[in-house]
Amino acid sequence: MSAYEIPVYKPDLSGQERAYVLDCLESTWISGKGTYLTGFETAFAAFAGAKFATAVCNGTVALHLALVALGIGPGDEVIVPTLTYVASANAIVQVGASPVFVDSLPDTWQIDPDDVIRKISPRTRAIMVVHLYGHPCNMDAIVQIARKHGVFVIEDCAEALGTKYNGRHVGTFGDIATFSFFGNKTITTGEGGMVVTNDATLSDRAIRFKGQGLAVHREYWHDVVGYNYRMTNLCAAIGLAQLERIDAFLAAKRRVADGYTARLKGLPVEIHREAPDATHSYWMVSVLTRTAEERDLLRKALSVGKIETRPVFYPVHTMPMYATRFQRHPVAEDIGWRGVTLPSWPGLSDLQLDAICEIIGTFYGRSA
Repeated sequence: MSAYEIPVYKPDLSGQERAYVLDCLESTWISGKGTYLTGFETAFAAFAGAKFATAVCNGTVALHLALVALGIGPGDEVIVPTLTYVASANAIVQVGASPVFVDSLPDTWQIDPDDVIRKISPRTRAIMVVHLYGHPCNMDAIVQIARKHGVFVIEDCAEALGTKYNGRHVGTFGDIATFSFFGNKTITTGEGGMVVTNDATLSDRAIRFKGQGLAVHREYWHDVVGYNYRMTNLCAAIGLAQLERIDAFLAAKRRVADGYTARLKGLPVEIHREAPDATHSYWMVSVLTRTAEERDLLRKALSVGKIETRPVFYPVHTMPMYATRFQRHPVAEDIGWRGVTLPSWPGLSDLQLDAICEIIGTFYGRSA
């Protein structure tokens, strides 16, 4: 039986998206200003525990804006994990800086602080951590390294809404942080992002750069070369309604992760697990197979059963535009070749989880 033959589970998560969007349309404030924008920014800052939040049109420009606000540019180096989505590295290149890739930790899959120390140089201006798949990095170690060497910390939280480290929401440890609201994220605005910080000056710089460099106290006067990175009031209306349901979404994500953990017990797959000091938001549920070849065969078996999967992100240093200088990052490469991301939609039913895990169990020779 495939997941497509199972009745679709419809969780009771009804929200105000339609009402807010219609209200926004009727108000005629659908573009770069409006009450939903300010409401979304205020509510998001409160949820994350940050002083300032400014909404932008997607998560990648949020990263670019954070780098621009910090003044990072040509000649600078930014340390970044190689096991990440390519946007993290691309944003660094887009400001003219150089990404310096580091390896990951085998237990959490997050950036390796010891490798960060090895890669610090006189040109290092920032460390960009990525809270991969919803699990936090070791922020105590990263902040300590950054303070010792006098460099900035940028937190890429695109996949980490609801993620906490030692009880504190990610995005509040570094100098500046970014979130994404793409359609597959825990909450969505269709396309969208957020830049958060506890520094008033950085917040002011981000707001100015995202709005074409418009000066604060002089109409139509632009004092820096800026960008058009603003979120629309229409998108913010969706975002605010989604944020009002964040606790339900996160609970549903954990239910799915717990469901996989219970059903896959005893099989030779290793689930991306939660560290003791972490609150994993389970943006995605990912597992490691024993070998890269086994990963591909398992994905094929699931595909035959009409179950879509994704490979874990390929290490960015192996991609053609970043592979001109040979590098080895053995942990990241091992995770990248053996990892597979399973369906992680928060509305997955128990029957659908049963069907997915039945295929995995059959693949490994376990009878249903």
